[in-house]
Amino acid sequence: MRQHKSLFLVVVMTMFLAMLLGGCGQKKIDGQADMAAGETGAMGPEESLETEPSIENNIMEGRTSGPMLPVYFDFDSSTIRGDQVSRIEKNGDFLKESTDVEIRVEGNCDPRGTSEYNLALGERRALAAKKYLVTLGVDTSRISTVSWGEEKLLLHGHDELSWSQNRRDDFVIVK
Repeated sequence: MRQHKSLFLVVVMTMFLAMLLGGCGQKKIDGQADMAAGETGAMGPEESLETEPSIENNIMEGRTSGPMLPVYFDFDSSTIRGDQVSRIEKNGDFLKESTDVEIRVEGNCDPRGTSEYNLALGERRALAAKKYLVTLGVDTSRISTVSWGEEKLLLHGHDELSWSQNRRDDFVIVK
Protein backbone atom coordinates (compact mmCIF):
# COMPACT_ATOMS: atom_id res chain seq x y z
CA MET A 1 0.00 0.00 0.00
CA ARG A 2 2.84 2.35 0.85
CA GLN A 3 4.40 1.64 -2.58
CA HIS A 4 1.15 2.65 -4.29
CA LYS A 5 1.03 5.94 -2.38
CA SER A 6 4.64 6.70 -3.31
CA LEU A 7 4.04 5.79 -6.95
CA PHE A 8 0.88 7.92 -7.00
CA LEU A 9 2.76 10.86 -5.49
CA VAL A 10 5.54 10.52 -8.08
CA VAL A 11 3.01 10.39 -10.95
CA VAL A 12 1.14 13.44 -9.65
CA MET A 13 4.36 15.43 -9.18
CA THR A 14 5.56 14.44 -12.67
CA MET A 15 2.28 15.52 -14.25
CA PHE A 16 2.35 18.82 -12.34
CA LEU A 17 5.91 19.56 -13.48
CA ALA A 18 5.06 18.61 -17.06
CA MET A 19 2.12 21.01 -17.09
CA LEU A 20 4.13 23.74 -15.42
CA LEU A 21 7.14 23.47 -17.72
CA GLY A 22 5.32 22.45 -20.90
CA GLY A 23 2.89 25.36 -21.05
CA CYS A 24 2.77 27.68 -24.02
CA GLY A 25 5.17 30.58 -24.06
CA GLN A 26 3.82 34.09 -24.38
CA LYS A 27 3.55 35.24 -27.99
CA LYS A 28 4.51 38.71 -29.05
CA ILE A 29 1.44 40.39 -30.50
CA ASP A 30 3.17 42.71 -32.92
CA GLY A 31 5.82 40.20 -34.02
CA GLN A 32 7.97 43.08 -35.30
CA ALA A 33 10.41 43.40 -32.39
CA ASP A 34 12.63 40.53 -33.61
CA MET A 35 12.84 41.68 -37.24
CA ALA A 36 15.28 44.08 -38.78
CA ALA A 37 13.92 47.34 -40.15
CA GLY A 38 12.19 46.93 -43.49
CA GLU A 39 11.51 43.19 -43.15
CA THR A 40 7.93 42.05 -43.42
CA GLY A 41 8.19 38.58 -41.90
CA ALA A 42 6.32 35.45 -42.91
CA MET A 43 2.94 37.18 -42.94
CA GLY A 44 3.99 39.78 -45.49
CA PRO A 45 3.46 43.52 -45.32
CA GLU A 46 0.69 44.91 -43.17
CA GLU A 47 -2.48 45.69 -45.11
CA SER A 48 -5.48 47.80 -44.24
CA LEU A 49 -8.65 45.98 -43.19
CA GLU A 50 -10.80 48.70 -44.79
CA THR A 51 -12.68 47.82 -47.98
CA GLU A 52 -14.56 49.88 -50.47
CA PRO A 53 -17.90 48.11 -50.94
CA SER A 54 -19.88 48.26 -54.14
CA ILE A 55 -23.59 47.74 -54.78
CA GLU A 56 -22.87 46.24 -58.20
CA ASN A 57 -20.82 43.29 -56.96
CA ASN A 58 -22.14 43.17 -53.37
CA ILE A 59 -18.68 42.99 -51.82
CA MET A 60 -18.98 42.03 -48.19
CA GLU A 61 -16.78 42.55 -45.16
CA GLY A 62 -17.52 40.13 -42.40
CA ARG A 63 -21.05 38.93 -43.07
CA THR A 64 -22.34 42.41 -43.82
CA SER A 65 -24.28 43.01 -47.04
CA GLY A 66 -22.62 45.58 -49.29
CA PRO A 67 -22.51 48.52 -49.52
CA MET A 68 -22.86 48.59 -45.74
CA LEU A 69 -19.94 48.00 -43.40
CA PRO A 70 -19.68 46.08 -40.13
CA VAL A 71 -19.06 47.97 -36.92
CA TYR A 72 -16.33 46.70 -34.58
CA PHE A 73 -16.30 46.85 -30.78
CA ASP A 74 -13.77 46.89 -27.97
CA PHE A 75 -13.46 43.87 -25.69
CA ASP A 76 -16.45 43.47 -23.35
CA SER A 77 -18.15 46.59 -24.72
CA SER A 78 -21.33 47.45 -26.58
CA THR A 79 -20.43 51.13 -26.99
CA ILE A 80 -19.90 52.23 -30.58
CA ARG A 81 -16.30 53.41 -30.78
CA GLY A 82 -15.42 56.81 -32.19
CA ASP A 83 -13.50 55.26 -35.08
CA GLN A 84 -16.62 53.25 -36.04
CA VAL A 85 -19.06 56.18 -36.15
CA SER A 86 -18.34 56.92 -39.82
CA ARG A 87 -19.11 53.27 -40.68
CA ILE A 88 -22.51 53.26 -39.00
CA GLU A 89 -23.29 56.68 -40.47
CA LYS A 90 -22.51 55.33 -43.97
CA ASN A 91 -24.90 52.45 -43.22
CA GLY A 92 -27.52 54.98 -42.09
CA ASP A 93 -27.05 57.04 -45.26
CA PHE A 94 -27.51 53.94 -47.40
CA LEU A 95 -30.68 52.95 -45.52
CA LYS A 96 -32.15 56.47 -45.77
CA GLU A 97 -31.56 56.45 -49.55
CA SER A 98 -32.86 52.89 -49.99
CA THR A 99 -36.21 53.14 -48.24
CA ASP A 100 -37.38 49.70 -49.42
CA VAL A 101 -34.43 47.88 -47.78
CA GLU A 102 -34.89 46.09 -44.45
CA ILE A 103 -31.92 44.86 -42.46
CA ARG A 104 -31.01 42.61 -39.58
CA VAL A 105 -28.26 43.78 -37.23
CA GLU A 106 -26.35 40.71 -36.06
CA GLY A 107 -24.36 41.09 -32.84
CA ASN A 108 -21.21 38.96 -32.60
CA CYS A 109 -18.57 38.32 -29.95
CA ASP A 110 -15.16 36.74 -29.68
CA PRO A 111 -15.10 33.29 -28.02
CA ARG A 112 -13.91 34.47 -24.62
CA GLY A 113 -16.60 34.41 -21.95
CA THR A 114 -19.50 32.03 -21.46
CA SER A 115 -22.03 31.37 -24.20
CA GLU A 116 -24.75 33.05 -22.14
CA TYR A 117 -22.65 36.14 -21.50
CA ASN A 118 -21.67 36.42 -25.17
CA LEU A 119 -25.29 36.09 -26.33
CA ALA A 120 -26.27 38.94 -23.99
CA LEU A 121 -23.29 41.07 -25.12
CA GLY A 122 -24.09 40.41 -28.79
CA GLU A 123 -27.66 41.52 -28.15
CA ARG A 124 -26.49 44.75 -26.49
CA ARG A 125 -24.22 45.42 -29.47
CA ALA A 126 -27.01 44.84 -32.01
CA LEU A 127 -29.43 47.03 -30.04
CA ALA A 128 -26.81 49.81 -29.74
CA ALA A 129 -26.41 49.86 -33.53
CA LYS A 130 -30.17 49.82 -34.08
CA LYS A 131 -30.63 52.72 -31.67
CA TYR A 132 -27.90 54.69 -33.45
CA LEU A 133 -29.49 54.08 -36.87
CA VAL A 134 -32.90 55.16 -35.54
CA THR A 135 -31.36 58.41 -34.21
CA LEU A 136 -29.99 58.97 -37.72
CA GLY A 137 -33.54 58.80 -39.10
CA VAL A 138 -33.95 55.16 -40.15
CA ASP A 139 -37.43 53.79 -39.37
CA THR A 140 -37.20 51.30 -36.51
CA SER A 141 -39.61 48.91 -38.28
CA ARG A 142 -36.96 48.32 -40.98
CA ILE A 143 -34.38 47.03 -38.49
CA SER A 144 -34.48 43.70 -36.67
CA THR A 145 -31.74 42.39 -34.37
CA VAL A 146 -30.28 39.04 -33.43
CA SER A 147 -27.36 37.97 -31.28
CA TRP A 148 -25.11 35.18 -32.47
CA GLY A 149 -22.77 35.54 -29.48
CA GLU A 150 -19.71 33.51 -30.36
CA GLU A 151 -21.54 31.13 -32.72
CA LYS A 152 -20.54 32.71 -36.05
CA LEU A 153 -16.83 33.43 -35.77
CA LEU A 154 -15.05 34.83 -38.81
CA LEU A 155 -11.57 33.99 -37.55
CA HIS A 156 -10.90 31.02 -35.30
CA GLY A 157 -7.46 32.10 -34.06
CA HIS A 158 -6.64 32.69 -30.43
CA ASP A 159 -5.01 36.10 -30.85
CA GLU A 160 -6.07 39.73 -30.69
CA LEU A 161 -6.47 40.09 -34.48
CA SER A 162 -8.94 37.19 -34.61
CA TRP A 163 -10.81 38.34 -31.53
CA SER A 164 -11.04 41.94 -32.80
CA GLN A 165 -12.60 40.79 -36.10
CA ASN A 166 -15.17 38.69 -34.23
CA ARG A 167 -16.32 41.57 -31.98
CA ARG A 168 -18.68 43.19 -34.48
CA ASP A 169 -22.16 43.97 -35.67
CA ASP A 170 -23.02 42.76 -39.16
CA PHE A 171 -25.71 44.55 -41.18
CA VAL A 172 -27.53 42.03 -43.38
CA ILE A 173 -30.13 42.95 -45.97
CA VAL A 174 -33.21 40.77 -45.46
CA LYS A 175 -35.55 42.49 -47.96
